[in-house]
Amino acid sequence: MNDLEFFYAKNINIAEFQNDLISWFEREQRDLPWRKNKDPYRVWVSEIMLQQTRVDTVIPFYNRFMEWFPTLEEFADAEEERILKAWEGLGYYSRVRNLQTAAREVRAAYNGEVPDTPEEIAKLKGVGPYTAGAILSIAYGKPEPAVDGNVMRVLSRILLIKEDIAKPKTRKVFEAAVRELIDHGNPSFFNQALMELGALICKPSNPACLLCPVQQHCQAFAEGVQTELPIKIKVKKSRTIPLVSAIITNEKGEYLIHKRPSEGLLANLWEFPNFEIHTSLLPKREFFQAEFKALLGVNPVIQQHITKIDHVFSHLVWNVDTFAGVIDAEMDESKLVENHYKWVNTVELDELAFPVSHQKMLKAYLEKR
Repeated sequence: MNDLEFFYAKNINIAEFQNDLISWFEREQRDLPWRKNKDPYRVWVSEIMLQQTRVDTVIPFYNRFMEWFPTLEEFADAEEERILKAWEGLGYYSRVRNLQTAAREVRAAYNGEVPDTPEEIAKLKGVGPYTAGAILSIAYGKPEPAVDGNVMRVLSRILLIKEDIAKPKTRKVFEAAVRELIDHGNPSFFNQALMELGALICKPSNPACLLCPVQQHCQAFAEGVQTELPIKIKVKKSRTIPLVSAIITNEKGEYLIHKRPSEGLLANLWEFPNFEIHTSLLPKREFFQAEFKALLGVNPVIQQHITKIDHVFSHLVWNVDTFAGVIDAEMDESKLVENHYKWVNTVELDELAFPVSHQKMLKAYLEKR
């Protein structure tokens, strides 16, 4: 069965579906800052921010980002420390690095204009099929699919698609679906309406079917199986890593911080001293002291327990116990530099980018101080 036969078999009146969906979006769309204009750069930034992040969370980050980097040119010229600080709290920091690399590619190869063809835009670093489709349809009005988790959930119910959405190859099924259904006269609103429907109405566990503008087109609702879709089979388990950390100060009131490696998880972000626990023979305070002295040659005074944090990544979980600590002795500057540690005052601390887990540690420390 080819794509056309597939959709005819689903018995969808495409014109009515388009009209019902877009009319609803025109009435009910949320007032979001990235919808103020169709500047491709602004659409691009918003779509990267919105990946695996809630809209309400993104809004203040997006507004700050646009205040700091209102044009692609200014973003391309920004120092990495600055862009990491702008992104601080959103996570997935490789995204903003890739975004800047791609912005520089746009400036160098396309005279600062975000390309408007699927072939060219797909060459940019960090731009996958979803992001490409979103930019092309929203900013340029091209009838390209923008398939994310929301769209797969919506269409799996409307078209009764029972493919496992956890499998990468399944995306092709939904991209084909959008190509058949998309309104060529208004692809921007069509794609945004599908996303909005998934966010507001066709939710994962409790879809508001009685409020749905396209209920009459929904095959899953007709069969009463809407809560059973989409099908997503999880197989990957996350790994738990126990850590012990300390917020360490000196007699000047400065904080000791560490810069993470330039590659890998949370690359180039700053953090408070911490060590992965690989033994249960020592209490956590003593373990931290021993590891710290072995690395930097000084024995810190570890004080009260500040907080315990469970921070979840896509593939692992950090279980972090955090203590307060002080160092009275002089530290070897060469060892600090060699191991990427430094002392900073409170002003400098505020200017640097830290992972969310370490922001929580500092907040707990300041509350208990």
